[in-house]
Amino acid sequence: MKGIIFSALFAILLLGVSTHAVFAQEDVVSAKSLGFEKTIIIDFTNNGNTSIETFRLWLGSDDGSFKSFKTEPGWTGIKTPQGVLVFTTDKPIKSGESVKFGVKTDKVKPGINWKAIDAKEKELDIGKALVSDLPAVPVETSKSSTPEDNTPEQTTSSTGILSNSEFRFIPDKPKVGSTIRVVGEKFGENQKLDLYLGNTKLNSFESNGDGNFMITTKIPSSQQADRVNFSVKDSQGNEKTVSLRLLETDDVPETTTIPLTVSGLPSTLSRGLQLSLAGTAPPNTSVTATIKNPDGVITTTNATEVNISGKWYYETIIAADAPLGTYTIDITDGKTHIIKDIQIESSELIEILPVKLKYEPGDIMTFNGTAIPNETLEVIIENPQGAEVFSDIFEVDSTGYVEFEFPTSNSDIQGTYIMFGFQGTHAGISLVGLGQLPEVQIIAKMDKLNYKAGETASVALDGPPSATMSIIVVDPSDKTKESATATVTLGPDGKKSHSIDLTGYASGVYTLVVKRGTSQTSEVFTVGLQTGSGEIDIRTTKLDYKPGEAVLILGNSKPNILVTITMYDSEGNVIKVKETYTNKDGVLSDSSFRIPSGTPVGKWKIEGRSGSNFDESFINVVTDTEVEGMIVTFEGFDNSPTVGKLVKIRVIGAQQLVTINIINPLGEEVGKLQFPASGKGEIATPWPMPKDSPKGIYTINVKDAYNSASTTFVLP
Repeated sequence: MKGIIFSALFAILLLGVSTHAVFAQEDVVSAKSLGFEKTIIIDFTNNGNTSIETFRLWLGSDDGSFKSFKTEPGWTGIKTPQGVLVFTTDKPIKSGESVKFGVKTDKVKPGINWKAIDAKEKELDIGKALVSDLPAVPVETSKSSTPEDNTPEQTTSSTGILSNSEFRFIPDKPKVGSTIRVVGEKFGENQKLDLYLGNTKLNSFESNGDGNFMITTKIPSSQQADRVNFSVKDSQGNEKTVSLRLLETDDVPETTTIPLTVSGLPSTLSRGLQLSLAGTAPPNTSVTATIKNPDGVITTTNATEVNISGKWYYETIIAADAPLGTYTIDITDGKTHIIKDIQIESSELIEILPVKLKYEPGDIMTFNGTAIPNETLEVIIENPQGAEVFSDIFEVDSTGYVEFEFPTSNSDIQGTYIMFGFQGTHAGISLVGLGQLPEVQIIAKMDKLNYKAGETASVALDGPPSATMSIIVVDPSDKTKESATATVTLGPDGKKSHSIDLTGYASGVYTLVVKRGTSQTSEVFTVGLQTGSGEIDIRTTKLDYKPGEAVLILGNSKPNILVTITMYDSEGNVIKVKETYTNKDGVLSDSSFRIPSGTPVGKWKIEGRSGSNFDESFINVVTDTEVEGMIVTFEGFDNSPTVGKLVKIRVIGAQQLVTINIINPLGEEVGKLQFPASGKGEIATPWPMPKDSPKGIYTINVKDAYNSASTTFVLP
């Protein structure tokens, strides 16, 4: 039923239901919102000259989280790991055009922060939506200064006072001679208005484009402390009146006036945390805090009351995806301004993000961000199947700034790619989409492979903001380590670092399992493994490789030993070094090696070493023009109600009879297919996986009368 109400409300608003005003600091983009229970519709209008391609929406930590959303046709939305809603379109809205989004939250009428971005990722405007209830149809107040006037009723477009207009005072119990703030909502848009105390005009002003206003005025010292009427009048003489009692002037002599002061402002603050300020000001007045981001754009303007003792307090939440840099805070009591700067930094020591959330196959992915200065950074990128497709080591300079690129190809698997950054025990994780927007996932990554007994292991967790996850550790005998079982709640940015005490752990291979509902992920780590003293056998699944192609390395040695694999190019340069291990059967399998683009062709060496024992295997790196014959690709999985999971295999460039062999992670042949190639040399076939197939890396070997080819896939 709630889903029906949500869809119906969104459909009605798309047909033009009027919404009420929300705060926006500039008029490049105007935003209006309407709320019904926990359902909110936000209407954005482009008033500027630049087309808008993206909108970002986020909530403060006290405002809960987004539960679902709905977009107009032509728009795509995702919820990032930080809890930010990102709406994008291939047809940006031009000047004068508008778009509506529907969202559901877990709290009623939260304040919604928003940001508008153009096609070049440039921020155009930023603001905060204050959600209003479903309004009644505005009706003009009949009270007029000229009762004899029989002119027709004015429309709301030229009327300043509406039936639901309202205004209030800060403080709500003003005193004679005091300075007060007057805040008005739901008035006519851009209307000239006057504020009266009885028959005395105090101020003239205009409502903004959303029908709101905030002014400062002073109650005359000559006014009697008694019940009085405050009125806001428009140019037609319509008025809205509030009656209240003025209190006596404070007994504090003017010679002891309390000055405006600010305390408690830190020099730096991490995103997602609460900013708290306090200070003094003239009693029973108000103080306004205005915050500007590093680009000088106002992000927050709030007024707070000063109590009878002259003390005030203000707090706000720094958004989880707020731009990093220097923010300016302007505190004023209407007379004096105090301006302070604060540095907003990441809560993560490593924060590296993609420049865009979505890339197309063949694009070059660009990442940039910050890491720990003057330390080595290891970067790994995994594809949607969990296979490592990129790795590199960078020397971070004194600025801490990092930028690198990952070229994709037209044949790369589309989906969510995961970037890991490591510096010692610190880790950073980010998501990027290839051919689609990235999907929020449960991610766990250990800070290293092998630990000594008694050490403390660190695991970086990533997932939905503020999500609760359960953690278990499975030992080498497939039993759960009760001492490691824990429940962890992620931060508002969807990240958390968790420690595991390895005291009392026996030597062997362990599996960390992280669960949330029906979703889970796992990560393997080892404790107390040593290098071996027996013979090592290292091999690859084929001889010829092209630049950019993955290399599956297989091997055998004694069970549960550490093995270091090193790849050398044809000139003797080290391309990659990785520590791995043999399982309880003495088998190792590693698919994280890849031939980098732009590297020299020729004879390359792969070395496996454990202690003083080693083995070498050689491969040929060739150019595209040197590769002839067949190509085999893994096209993904499918499900059949009769046979279960299907592996989709495609072969091109084949001749005559083609034989396909499938090898499981244990090195066993588990499937064999034979087909004659079509006239175009193509074969497309599904292969039904046996029930209870082991997880890991599978190899597909293909051979015809003249050529052979192979590829790999991962069963997660």
